[in-house]
Amino acid sequence: MESSLLRNPPKTVKGTLKELGPGLIVAGGIVGSGELIATTATGAEAGYWLMWIIIVGCVIKVFVQVEIGRYVILTGKTTLEGIATLPGLKIKGAHWIAWFWLAMFATSTAQQGGIVGGVGQALSIAIPITEQGAAFNQAAEAQVLAKLAQSSGELSAEILAAASSTLPDPGYDIYIWALLVTLITAFILYFGRYGSIEIVVTTFVAGFTLITLINLVLLQMNPDWAVSWESIKQGMSFKLPPVREGINPIITGLATFGIIGVGAGELVYYPYWCLEKGYAAFIGPRNDSDAWNHRAKGWLRVMRWDCWLSLVVYTISTVVFYLLGAAVLHRADLHPQGMEMIRTLASMYEPVFGSWAVGLFLVGAIAILYSTFFVVGASKGRVFADAMVIFGWRESTPEKNRIWVKWLCFGFPIVSFLFFWLYPHPKELVLLAGTMQAFLLPMLGFAAIYFRYKHAIPALQPTKLWDLFLWISALGLLIAGVWLAWSKIASIFV
Repeated sequence: MESSLLRNPPKTVKGTLKELGPGLIVAGGIVGSGELIATTATGAEAGYWLMWIIIVGCVIKVFVQVEIGRYVILTGKTTLEGIATLPGLKIKGAHWIAWFWLAMFATSTAQQGGIVGGVGQALSIAIPITEQGAAFNQAAEAQVLAKLAQSSGELSAEILAAASSTLPDPGYDIYIWALLVTLITAFILYFGRYGSIEIVVTTFVAGFTLITLINLVLLQMNPDWAVSWESIKQGMSFKLPPVREGINPIITGLATFGIIGVGAGELVYYPYWCLEKGYAAFIGPRNDSDAWNHRAKGWLRVMRWDCWLSLVVYTISTVVFYLLGAAVLHRADLHPQGMEMIRTLASMYEPVFGSWAVGLFLVGAIAILYSTFFVVGASKGRVFADAMVIFGWRESTPEKNRIWVKWLCFGFPIVSFLFFWLYPHPKELVLLAGTMQAFLLPMLGFAAIYFRYKHAIPALQPTKLWDLFLWISALGLLIAGVWLAWSKIASIFV
């Protein structure tokens, strides 16, 4: 590694903040699928009961995230290269956890189909292309408004009929918009000209999250929809909601646990962005000198700041979206799914913003969902290019790596769209990926523990308190994975 790449870490808070970035990229990829879709779906099904599992799901993974990041930036190896060194069964030269990650990766690609489908839904509502699409929008809006009125005590025959009406065929508007967004994203990612777009999208995401927070605050002025302290106490009681006919909020909540915050996918690709940011290059190859230890300590501190600040961002947004789902969707018995998912989610803003709600939500939803589709598409290209080397499917050279990343960044958005086209159910695609990520989380917890002790550097030993939290984190991920597996198996026989 060239000595010109070596850099001393920043010493001030201002200097540290300038060096952050990977965590904000991850946060931009989290909000769309985890918060906007999965979290609100959990709130709609469970009410306030599972707020505790949402908060725990955000906080508990950050210790594993930091430990895997520590391993990567100190060794210069990637996450998948680290998994290849783990003890255990290897199949065709690759560790069995890497094979499970590959299965999870496939479902997360399908999840991206759900995300771009959500963008297509939002755009088809804002700008319908066909008369059939416009008629579907009108019918879906009438049904949602009727259900909201019904939950407020209005029980006229007209409202009851509208609330239980069957929606017409939505037509092809959603697919046309989703395909257009997919192709634009594929070309942008291929040519790599996405810096300015990320700035604009991140601004929209931050703005929409702020509007959502304001919406939740203003909701407290309406006694029909206000979140009471009793509701908060219920949400933090560490109890489970009752299972309703046709709905199992526990399974939905555990699937959401796997995807909110830094899910298994983000735990794997976060260190790739740390490498791209340059943290490992700034430290340089290990030589145990005082200068190396100084650089390593400093840049590890920067990475921890990066992780913790992004944790604050996505935890606040997650809780806000969950409370809106519980306060509005659950009370109105609305469940975001199928082709009317986006329109149903927009109803969370109706009590406060009235006729402005749909338009306001559409702008924010397009920004948030597209940010996720965009960021995860860029991440997938980088991670899978590395995976092809780990599985022995190609040779690794700097030039070949660059070419493969470009073409994979182009191809994955298109593959994701095909998943949505074949199975146009965004919420189900997102929760399927969440389920697979929940199963992978305990394996990554094990990897973090292994890296902590197998690759320990005496001069950089973490504190005993940190080790305690790391073990609690890994144990929590194991419990969640086993719990979800048991719930899935039990539901088959009920």
